[in-house]
Amino acid sequence: MTDATHPTAASGARPRRRAASPARSEPAKRAQFDRPLLPWAFLAPQLLVVCIFFYWPSVQAITSSFYLEDPFGFGSTFVGLDNYKDALGSAEYQRIAGFTALFTVLVTGFSMGLGLLFAVKADKVIRGRSSYRTALISVYAIAPPVAGLMGMMLFDQHIGPFVKLAAWFGYDMKVGINYNDTAFAMILVSVWKQVPYNFIFFLSGLQGIPASVREAAVIDCRNGFTRFRTAILPLLAPTAFFLLIINITYALFDTFAVIDVMVKDKPANNPVTLVYKVYNDGFRGNDIGGSAAQSVILMVVVLVLTLIQFRWLERRVHYG
Repeated sequence: MTDATHPTAASGARPRRRAASPARSEPAKRAQFDRPLLPWAFLAPQLLVVCIFFYWPSVQAITSSFYLEDPFGFGSTFVGLDNYKDALGSAEYQRIAGFTALFTVLVTGFSMGLGLLFAVKADKVIRGRSSYRTALISVYAIAPPVAGLMGMMLFDQHIGPFVKLAAWFGYDMKVGINYNDTAFAMILVSVWKQVPYNFIFFLSGLQGIPASVREAAVIDCRNGFTRFRTAILPLLAPTAFFLLIINITYALFDTFAVIDVMVKDKPANNPVTLVYKVYNDGFRGNDIGGSAAQSVILMVVVLVLTLIQFRWLERRVHYG
């Protein structure tokens, strides 16, 4: 006998199925260690290297910046902030700081610009692609001191091809003697050394752009430059942001060997950067406290630049 109170039984309709509950996502697998100290054991070598070669020298530099130290280690006198006042109040230090800022901007801008240009051209090469890329990348294998030595040979007063080229236009170039000529040579060699690094990363970024995006950009815009500026360049923003930080660091610190080779044993009126002045004052002038204060100032400048880049520039970078 049918129960009249049950609607599905009276109408003969099938009972409704309950909605299936959504499948629960499995938790991400995490590395499991039987012993809690094992991860720290793996990190210990790297942490030891960082502490020995970064944190300990940094603490020593900050401590030394407040003292007037004997270069032979026989004693030291606490002078407070006098080393910082002497450095920041010096006309020579201000002049070198200005040149360092100009040097950093030019080296960074030209290195990234030429690296991007070569990467775009290399991405379009079909025949001889490997040879073309190898020729551009090979310069990066040259050590900075060797690059500086090659630069001095290119600007040598007797055999330098660039000096002879300038002479054809009626200009007497004197690298190592004339301030502007030496600055030009330093910037040119530093850019030449860094372009392959930027080329590698920009080329990798271009090859990572999907073909569908390129085809859509061709349909939307026929002008090649506008298409590159509006469609391709924004996709390279993460790569460009990374290279911006690397190139600023390179211009401030890694060009030391190039500058040292090009101005060593030359007249004192040649341009140098702040990091080279730290070396001159500390190892040649035996002013340990003053050079330590200058290194701390340079450390603070780099820290501020890094914070500005990550706070302001990274907001404009879109990661796809």
